[in-house]
Amino acid sequence: MTQQRSTIFSTIDEMLESSEFAGRPALDLIRETQELYLENDKPWVIGYSGGKDSTTVLSLVYVAVSRLEKSLRTKHIYVISSDTLVETPLVVDMVNSSIQAINDNAKALDLPFTGHVVYPDWGETFWVNLLGKGYPAPTQNFRWCTERMKIDPVSDFITDKIAKYGEVIVVLGARSQESASRAQVIAKHKIDGSSLSRHSSLPGAFTYMPIENWTFDEVWMYLLSAPAAWGGDHYELFDLYKDSSAGECPLVIDTNTPSCGNSRFGCWTCTVVTKDRAIEGLIESGETWLQKLKDFRNKLYVTTNPAVKDQYRNYKRRTGKVQYARGSIDNENITELKTIPGPYWLSVRKEWIEELLTIEKNLNDEGHKIELIRPEELFAIRREWMFDPNEPDWSDELPAIYRRVYGKDLNWPDTDGGSFTQDDAELLQSLSKQYRTPAELVMKLLELEMSMDGLGRRKGLFNKIESILKNDWGTLEEILAHKEQAKPSTSIANGTSYDDQLDQLTKELEALQ
Repeated sequence: MTQQRSTIFSTIDEMLESSEFAGRPALDLIRETQELYLENDKPWVIGYSGGKDSTTVLSLVYVAVSRLEKSLRTKHIYVISSDTLVETPLVVDMVNSSIQAINDNAKALDLPFTGHVVYPDWGETFWVNLLGKGYPAPTQNFRWCTERMKIDPVSDFITDKIAKYGEVIVVLGARSQESASRAQVIAKHKIDGSSLSRHSSLPGAFTYMPIENWTFDEVWMYLLSAPAAWGGDHYELFDLYKDSSAGECPLVIDTNTPSCGNSRFGCWTCTVVTKDRAIEGLIESGETWLQKLKDFRNKLYVTTNPAVKDQYRNYKRRTGKVQYARGSIDNENITELKTIPGPYWLSVRKEWIEELLTIEKNLNDEGHKIELIRPEELFAIRREWMFDPNEPDWSDELPAIYRRVYGKDLNWPDTDGGSFTQDDAELLQSLSKQYRTPAELVMKLLELEMSMDGLGRRKGLFNKIESILKNDWGTLEEILAHKEQAKPSTSIANGTSYDDQLDQLTKELEALQ
């Protein structure tokens, strides 16, 4: 094993000694990296997405530091990869195996590298937001996923190191040639007379981009001219690019980083683009099992069409109110009421989660070891459904859906189940017709009562009741009819406006406490 490692580094050294990149001898860049490493005690954080650019940068730093005397290798280097939990499966497998190889090799050679994979918080994953909270599939105008799933986990990791060490240097595989916008961002934050740039949004963080002037061809020439410094080679990566006709999805650390888009590797669920050309290329090259994921992604994409949004999405927002499009109400005079759809209907989310679990089970039965949705996400989704602001799921159907698909139960936390049952929901539905009161309104009031039960002082209770009562309840037709009839100056029989009387009733209720 020692002989094998020696051979790997000898081959890399030979390549570096005879190569130039961006008009600069490769060894010159290695020396620059070493000097920067030794310049201060700021730890390094290397952003590693598994693509060609980040792999090249990681290799350069790995080689540069390994060529230093052991006594000089005192500063730690964190290699971080961001897994959104919906990454293209083949890329996830490759990245995870690389992180494991980096950790094993660095430990064996006593190098100051450790690989880490960061994930979004369980309450902010793609499936918890889309299937749990009902967020619509991301679009160019509402790309809610990038910050929650990519930027925040990476920023939290870097911020933690800044808190511990004061400052850090983030090493990235950004290249100016990738796009004009990226070139502008790189130039904007450059520090004069230094190879470092200021991070655009994280105080205490500096960025180092050693291959910013490299071309596409130079990146591949470097990767294919020598083995991977941590073992193996880069031909698996090359084959993956070749088969998918894709590009690298960069490690996103701020909102200035371009999205994956077009043919780049990224989330297989991405609906920001019209077609996922990367996964299409993999299917055409023989990975036909990915067709199931493509079909599911396309089903989500269909719902972004404005013409069909009303079929899939509630007419109320998660605030409990109907939101009207600009121009529907002008100077309090209602012209043509147009509403902005809210979250996906709970029935739609239930159908999709059963389909997703079925795809996962079938793929595993076919020999593909894959986890499309984690148990922790299912637990979070169950709670979101139970306490949905518009359609509380008192039937607690998610455990039953999982059981239908897998024929067994998860270890569901007892606290996920609400205080009410399906029988309670059916009773309220029957009573709502008799008393002409929306069942969902009563359900939310009962949930509020249960949440306040046992408290010595119910501070703010009436404000919370008022908030629930002010939500829009009933069918869309009833809500729109009420809106059209309402006038801001409308007075009731005694000459007091509705709002004035509501304020008076609230004061009387508070006086009774």
